[in-house]
Amino acid sequence: MPSQIDLRLKEKGIKLDAPAPPAANYVPFVISQSQIFVSGQLPMAEGKIKYSGRVGAELSIDQARDAARLCEINILSQGNSACNGDLGRIRRCVKLGGFVNAVENFEQHPHVINGASDLIVDILGDPGRHARSAVGDPHLPFNVPVEIDAIFEIR
Repeated sequence: MPSQIDLRLKEKGIKLDAPAPPAANYVPFVISQSQIFVSGQLPMAEGKIKYSGRVGAELSIDQARDAARLCEINILSQGNSACNGDLGRIRRCVKLGGFVNAVENFEQHPHVINGASDLIVDILGDPGRHARSAVGDPHLPFNVPVEIDAIFEIR
């Protein structure tokens, strides 16, 4: 039987791709007691980076929000893998950490990371409300505009 999370994803037309393999010497997630720590996820779709460039130069805030939303979808994909395909094990999102590759005078980092925050609240409801950081970084891997990591509490 599909979980509420699966049903909300389907309702929103979101299909989880196979999770991306690590790009270096790390694992995509770690389970410790009742928490999943998901490594930073990039805005990838179908195995390819969908967004690249700096916010405020090559990308608009709206494009960067879409990239953050895609990062969150990839976080859920990793969470699904960690839970052996049972997203119903996720009790709540504890924390999101967002990094934004932006021009020097950019100050709208929280608005960009809202793309991920809004999606996780839409999917999980109240248990999706989380602690968060949203920081600027002058360079991110593969010139992506956003990288986001997460911590979830699981059953």
